[in-house]
Amino acid sequence: MINVGIVGAAGYSGVELIKLLLNHSEVNIVKLFGNSSVGNIIEEIHPSLRGMISMKVEKFELNALEGVDLIFVALPSGQAMNIVAQSLQTGCKVIDLGGDFRLRNVNEYLKYYKHEHAAVELLSEAVYGLSEWNKEAIQSASLVANPGCYPTSILLALLPLLSEKLIDESFISIVSYSGTSGAGKSATANMIFSEVNESVRAYKVGNHQHIPEIKQYLEQFSGTAVKFSFVPHLLPITRGIYTTIQTKVKTAVSEDNIYDAYSSSYGSFPFIRMIAPEIPEMKDVINTNFCDISFKISDEGTIALFSTIDNLVKGAAGQAIQNMNIIFGFPQTEGFLTCMKKRSLLIK
Repeated sequence: MINVGIVGAAGYSGVELIKLLLNHSEVNIVKLFGNSSVGNIIEEIHPSLRGMISMKVEKFELNALEGVDLIFVALPSGQAMNIVAQSLQTGCKVIDLGGDFRLRNVNEYLKYYKHEHAAVELLSEAVYGLSEWNKEAIQSASLVANPGCYPTSILLALLPLLSEKLIDESFISIVSYSGTSGAGKSATANMIFSEVNESVRAYKVGNHQHIPEIKQYLEQFSGTAVKFSFVPHLLPITRGIYTTIQTKVKTAVSEDNIYDAYSSSYGSFPFIRMIAPEIPEMKDVINTNFCDISFKISDEGTIALFSTIDNLVKGAAGQAIQNMNIIFGFPQTEGFLTCMKKRSLLIK
């Protein structure tokens, strides 16, 4: 058994972590930390947890980490750096769900996240937690930078095809749609119900903070320089991400080549479901750690890729727990699928 704590326990990702970890046979939740929620009982803040956990939210202090093996830090970007640095000094492993340790370039971090980085010395130590593409490095990591929700849906769809040089890397069009929980719990006028209901809008076009993350890890894991556009949209729903990607397949690339690339990359990973020729629907991944992927190739050689995830699970808390399982040698499905049998990727 391992002992874990959660910083930012009362936020959307924090509560999702609690619910999933309560199903984990190898984990004890021993500490919950917060800011505005300090002193409150977590089940009183979130009544959905009634009868599941009754624990007081504490102010984060280093001496509270005694006996804690790992902490999840689920704070907005810019707020995690000092907590992560201090926690690592105690020997505690850390999985950061925010964006503070995803980018290697501090100038890009400042440009896109609008914060000066206060723990630059840890950037080279942080391991990017894209579970299916960085498993070996994650296994020995002390600090894991959990991927962003949009990058998770995008990278998982594109990397097998870029790695096998099956698609045109010179221009890739990426359009994603997200539920409102991706913005966190902070109240802003443009996120209230009457502003988002019965509407869809693009936002942060050309300057979204996930753009450098997408580029950095597409190129790192595929070994290919890429050019792409990324346009995120807000949907009037609570959770979920739907990504559609378009580019060209290279000459003589067939559907079988595409299937083979996904099977080769993900055949041993339990949370990737290749569902082609069906087109994925967001409702089929909500409240799960699955990523559903599909594709269509037109007669003109254009390929459309489709990827769906739950932004709070595979895009945040679920992937963080999957990474925890990798670090401590637990089955990747532990805490998610208690009766799941070993299976192969569903392919044509």
